[in-house]
Amino acid sequence: MTESRNQPTGAAFLLAQLGAHAANRFAARIADLGLSPADVGLLRMIAARPGRSQQSLAADLGVVPSRVTALIDPLDRAGLVERRRSTGDRRNYELHLTPEAARVMDEIKKTAIAHEADITSALDPSQRAQLITLLELIAADQNLTPGVHPGYRR
Repeated sequence: MTESRNQPTGAAFLLAQLGAHAANRFAARIADLGLSPADVGLLRMIAARPGRSQQSLAADLGVVPSRVTALIDPLDRAGLVERRRSTGDRRNYELHLTPEAARVMDEIKKTAIAHEADITSALDPSQRAQLITLLELIAADQNLTPGVHPGYRR
């Protein structure tokens, strides 16, 4: 880490600084939808694998299944996620997005595209692609699960 006038400027600090900034900006952008970034992540994961079990979601998030129940309950009450009894194992429930969630996902996608463009506006397309590649290398080296924010483990 290099320091200028006692201000940290190393890669780890800059990643943390930009990550917090980007997360806060995204949270503000989706607040109008009545969602948190964690809600968006869960909806995205369910959309990617409709019918997945709460247990499989827990495994991907790295949390205990009871934590998933607490995360999904508000989305269920909001009419965005429904639990359906599994036909393969009646002890389990499958998670599905509702038609209302499909509409909300369209809004989330538009918001995410605008957010990405804003956050990376200082970069040209080549630089942006290079940054993504480098960040993916760092994330893989740190054994982070692709597409899963580690904040669910709190």
